[in-house]
Amino acid sequence: MFGATNKITALYCRLSQEDERLGESLSIENQKGILLQYAREHHFPNPTFFVDDGVSGVTFDRPGFQAMLTEIEAGNVAVAITKDLSRLGRNSALTGLYTNFTFPQNGTRFIAINDDFDSADANSVNNDFAGIKNWFNEFYARDTSRKIRAVTKAKGERGVPLTVNVPYGYVKDPENPKHWLIDPEAADVVKRIFSMCMEGRGPQQIANQLKADKVLTPTAYKKQQGRKTPHPEPENPYGWGDSSVVNILERREYTGCTVNFKTFSNSIWDKKQRENPVEKQAVFHDTHERIIEDDVFDKVQIIRQQRHRMTRTGRSSIFSGLVCCSDCGSKMYYGSSNNHDAAQDFFDCSLHRKHKEKCGNHFIRVNVLERMVLKHIQAVMGYILRYERHFRTVMEEQMRLESREQIQIRKKQLDRDEKRISELKRLFIKIYEDNAGGRLSDERFDMLSQSYEAEQKQLEAEVITLQQEIEAQERQNENIEKFIQKAHKYVGIEELTPYALRELVSAIYVDAPDKSSGKRRQHIHIKYDGLGFIPLNELMKEEAA
Repeated sequence: MFGATNKITALYCRLSQEDERLGESLSIENQKGILLQYAREHHFPNPTFFVDDGVSGVTFDRPGFQAMLTEIEAGNVAVAITKDLSRLGRNSALTGLYTNFTFPQNGTRFIAINDDFDSADANSVNNDFAGIKNWFNEFYARDTSRKIRAVTKAKGERGVPLTVNVPYGYVKDPENPKHWLIDPEAADVVKRIFSMCMEGRGPQQIANQLKADKVLTPTAYKKQQGRKTPHPEPENPYGWGDSSVVNILERREYTGCTVNFKTFSNSIWDKKQRENPVEKQAVFHDTHERIIEDDVFDKVQIIRQQRHRMTRTGRSSIFSGLVCCSDCGSKMYYGSSNNHDAAQDFFDCSLHRKHKEKCGNHFIRVNVLERMVLKHIQAVMGYILRYERHFRTVMEEQMRLESREQIQIRKKQLDRDEKRISELKRLFIKIYEDNAGGRLSDERFDMLSQSYEAEQKQLEAEVITLQQEIEAQERQNENIEKFIQKAHKYVGIEELTPYALRELVSAIYVDAPDKSSGKRRQHIHIKYDGLGFIPLNELMKEEAA
């Protein structure tokens, strides 16, 4: 414990980004000069500075303030001085707590020079007005925050990128900092990460590969290029982690979009950034050059949601997450035999594993499945090469019929949901009026309002999903053209690679084996990405005719 003569005089300075706009009078150097001069003129011993530069006053979780508070609570501070009350903080409740309780309890005198506040003068009228000044300081913070949010909202709604840090893979355009240009070296790494995910590798496997290949992490790469980054220099410049990979795989900006309002904070007191629901985000397409195609990005998001099971041998299959039972629709799980022979690896129905009486034994060897899928893909790609125009006509008619039915179903459900939302709004007004008129108790009102609000939120989310599905159904012809472009790329395919499989196929349905002829016969049905089931047999019959 310090003695009475060698306690320090804490000189606290704070400057926020908003305060910087008000000019030199609030600069840290200006504050230091005022505080040091005041301490010397009043003979306060051992002046020691505690500084928070660029930190908002609405929070007290500041390094400089916390360091001073530690000294105060240790009994080492005789006097604490600030330029004015707003420098201590702009939260009226907490500022009053420190000046009226914490500081006095620890024997610390507090002085705010420009506000004539001195805790040693209990009879000062200025001390009585401190609470009002603290409230005005808080109001200033609220008003400033409100204006900044309004400006940010206006920019975000115009499609101006709100992120300060350009995503890895892009650089700011020297002629327009709000426009992004592709960084070829980093963009190649981004493409490789998406490619490895399409091949079935998980984030940790991708990170390990990048680490083994000594690829610089995004932070290390930006540091090497002399660009600003909010993250400190990493100890290992090649130390990729799964979180870095996931962050890249989930950034829609790589498809050429600007995505604003991805996060939000509850209030000026709570600075924690929370994820905004997708429906509340603002997406602006084609604002910069894309690194990843839309269909690849969407496919990766689906892959990320799937579990890739490994056998006891540590092996996994390129088909994991794609194979389903034709009868019950359940996923088929990947497994291996006890002798660890890869040729014996198989898929079987997950429902059959748990409840044999609910579904028959849909079992298929992986090598058989691979041959059947490759053969089907080869046949489809070859047919498109020879009869592209006829294929387009047949698929357009099939998808038109399917879409019309699906659109009608979804529009009916959408209409029901919208009517129910309107009804819930009327019900809420009614129970509010009943509660205000004393015809409905507060407890009953709370219960009903919470129930209505929860149902309304669920319906509103469903409405957004239905609208998106209807739009997708109405754009089916685009899917046909995209698939034909892929088909040209895979004409003559001889080997089924993980990337090709994920790019072409969205699901594979396996029938139960048919042994009625004395031989085991089994059929599969392939659901192609963006197209669904292609009627290959019918197309082949027409070709033969």
